[in-house]
Amino acid sequence: MTALVRRFLIVLVRLLVGARSEWQGCKPDTIRRIYFANHSSHFDTIAVMAALPWPVRRLTHPVAARDYWGKTKLRRFIAETVLRAVLIDRKPEPGSEPLAPIERLLETGRSILIFPEGTRAEGDEVAEFRSGLFRLGQRFPDVELVPVYLDNLQRILPKGSMLPVPITCTARFGASLHVEEGEDKAAFLRRARAAVLALHDGVAA
Repeated sequence: MTALVRRFLIVLVRLLVGARSEWQGCKPDTIRRIYFANHSSHFDTIAVMAALPWPVRRLTHPVAARDYWGKTKLRRFIAETVLRAVLIDRKPEPGSEPLAPIERLLETGRSILIFPEGTRAEGDEVAEFRSGLFRLGQRFPDVELVPVYLDNLQRILPKGSMLPVPITCTARFGASLHVEEGEDKAAFLRRARAAVLALHDGVAA
């Protein structure tokens, strides 16, 4: 039953927003990856998942904010059961390990999808990235970090809106990155954000 609901959501999103994919800097692959994308709509997660081919999608787990997706039983069902997302705390308690559930997935050979901005941005803006992507890149230096730019999602369901507007969305996948030896957090996050922004006009960096 859950698989049917998941398939229905994928088909619905493809009908509603198109969820086209453009692989500019890499090819679809079932190898372990960290996909990181801009965040402007509640449709972002399902749009990226719908854009992934099934062999890749079945091995990829989105990362979602516990304070939003864990707020009600319905949201938690959609996130954890239907989308197979891992919920994390955006404001973790001191001394806690908020990335531990993500690390366990990567250790088992799974891929993840994260939104390094941490919250939805306004319009075409891409906010500064938080440190989680850098920490994961350091912890898993052999894992490809693949930038993704979601085009038009902010127009389909902008922040504060309740009703979606049918518009074709494109998920552009760029060339993979790694944390370079000796590269500090600020430099890497600037480079990762620039890789996403470079896909804005359909041109990979």
